[in-house]
Amino acid sequence: MGKNIKTHVKKGDTVEVIAGRDKGKRGKILHVLKSQNRVIVEKINMMKRHTKPSQTNQQGGIIEREGKIHISNVMPVDPKSGKPSRVRRRRLEDGTRVRVTQRSGELLDTV
Repeated sequence: MGKNIKTHVKKGDTVEVIAGRDKGKRGKILHVLKSQNRVIVEKINMMKRHTKPSQTNQQGGIIEREGKIHISNVMPVDPKSGKPSRVRRRRLEDGTRVRVTQRSGELLDTV
């Protein structure tokens, strides 16, 4: 599990859900769990958690929070066209590696 697993998305990317209950919804990635191949996306896969009153949460009650989604069920959104796109890796002239959308060739960011 100590391997450096490569993923097509990273924290802060805007992604669209391509399968499951929330198909078609978009959100920003809050967390990437590489060892589990899962991501947590803002306002997607909302779950209700029943909590007892405690020192930190005096009131208790029902708390809504984001659940994990498998990484294969999300696809980055192309900044140029606004549609979901696959990701390629490209090496620039100066030797830096970047993520590029397949749809338009637009740079996502450096890897």
